[in-house]
Amino acid sequence: MSQAHHKPLIALGSRLKGMPGVLTLGVRPNFHDYTSREKDLMLEAPVVLYPTQNYAQFFHTLGKRIFPSLETHLYADEKIKQTTLFYMLNIPHPRTRIYYGLHHGDILEEFSFPFIAKLPRASSQGRGVFMVRNKQELQHYLNLTKVAYIQEYLPHDRDIRVVLINYEPILAYWREVPPGGFRSNLFQGGTANFAGIPEEILELAQAVATRCKFDDVGLDFILHEGVWYLIEANMKYGRKALKERGLDLKMIIRDVLLSMFH
Repeated sequence: MSQAHHKPLIALGSRLKGMPGVLTLGVRPNFHDYTSREKDLMLEAPVVLYPTQNYAQFFHTLGKRIFPSLETHLYADEKIKQTTLFYMLNIPHPRTRIYYGLHHGDILEEFSFPFIAKLPRASSQGRGVFMVRNKQELQHYLNLTKVAYIQEYLPHDRDIRVVLINYEPILAYWREVPPGGFRSNLFQGGTANFAGIPEEILELAQAVATRCKFDDVGLDFILHEGVWYLIEANMKYGRKALKERGLDLKMIIRDVLLSMFH
């Protein structure tokens, strides 16, 4: 059957706005702000795309299929929850501990300089990530957050990001640390290198994404002493590397979704 005979896929978030075959309704703060027709489209659709965190849990409770998954929404920008999940699933992850205010004094008893400190939330694009080398830098970090997220520093000059949609790797690239830096994020001066991607990391990323139920994600790994460590999952992964490869993310997602649901 030709695509013209298919009903459009229904989306709320703007990720696929304007794409043929996808009707984007927008995200409204109140469900009753949608028209009766829009409500029917959502509730009758086989899947609701990009419901955003506003609506993902509600559709899930109703038994409505959504994309991305509920887990992808729940763990987005939640480093503490991600760390707990990785440990529970026995996924190799740098030694990480969480310290609430009364226990900040325990940090230096359990970590030696240098180590990594992150803001537990809102630290995408490499922001909110600190290399802590001394007590002054630690205090500066602690002044920014009541909940300290402390992680061992695994020396490296590059990491690798694997972007997966519907658990399938669509892009992988090394992110190389700039001279004198420690962050490989492309927004922080890192550079993308698409050469020499080992097949094993694609298989590992696919396995990790499947176990975590992250079906629209960028996974960051570091190879340290022969072991691949998962650093974090990024649901708001950047588009810069995809553009460098001439890839149109909207078209990729649309094609994957059309193949999944039509």
